[in-house]
Amino acid sequence: MKEHRTKLLIIGSGPAGYTAAIYAARANLNPIQVLGIQPGGQLMITTDVENYPGFADAIQGPWLMEQMLAQAQHVGVKTVEDMIVRADFSRRPFVCEGESGELYIADAVIVCTGAQAKWLGLESEEKYRGYGVSGCAVCDGFFFKDKEVAITGGGNTAVEEALYLANHASKVTLIHRRDQLRAEKVLQDRLFENPKVQIIWNSVIEEILGDEEPFKTVTGVRLRDTQTGERKVLAASGVFVAIGHKPMTELFKGQIDLDEHGYILCKPGTTLTNVPGVFAAGDVQDSVYRQAVTAAGQGCMAALDAQRYFAENPPSYSRIA
Repeated sequence: MKEHRTKLLIIGSGPAGYTAAIYAARANLNPIQVLGIQPGGQLMITTDVENYPGFADAIQGPWLMEQMLAQAQHVGVKTVEDMIVRADFSRRPFVCEGESGELYIADAVIVCTGAQAKWLGLESEEKYRGYGVSGCAVCDGFFFKDKEVAITGGGNTAVEEALYLANHASKVTLIHRRDQLRAEKVLQDRLFENPKVQIIWNSVIEEILGDEEPFKTVTGVRLRDTQTGERKVLAASGVFVAIGHKPMTELFKGQIDLDEHGYILCKPGTTLTNVPGVFAAGDVQDSVYRQAVTAAGQGCMAALDAQRYFAENPPSYSRIA
């Protein structure tokens, strides 16, 4: 069984992972980065990106991730195409096992496995994702200025994103499968008072409708009433799915502290978990902002936290690369 030994192991990629790797390499921590199941994370399924600083024109999410990967490799990061499936944080050095069967042994670990938006599971949703279907209003709301959009969900995230979309869209229709929202009362009051927002109760989206020519675009949704079974079509230029996110922390359960929703708990203002030498950055520990730029910032923080950790806790064995 092949073993990889390193001072610092970075699990996952995306803005948090790549930034952590860049800073760690420049600090001579000689990191190994295991890229995971989807190198680049959620930005690999994002088309136009206009809110990442440094680019006057819109850029493509996959291109941005390719550039971050290239930068990490340029400064000396060893990147490995593998996925961690088991982790042992019970003692130092920490031991992680890849899907390949290879072992990764490290004195410190930065977890950057991210989170995935929960989707409706429709074939048409997959077809138009990135072409009018989105899981992030803050990321994509600007593209629907003065257009009619639909959003589905009933919790805080759905209501907050509906209110955000109302700043851009001419009309926002919130679709909820029940007859009342789960969101906090103060958010509901703001939603009900907003003249741009209408609510369709007891309904679910059965299909995303769209055109193929002259280019792929969303035109509306087909709804089904959960009580009567009646179906109708709602016109919309964009569809936002806000039914929650799932942090990719399953393999860390019982290893590090998680909150009730599965996000990694960190000491406030840091990336420190409850296990000394294990850090977390990006959407895997951030259930609030979930932006590429905040994830990158946390990646930087994690690398600096790891550097400080090594200043106080030298590597536990001499054969580390």
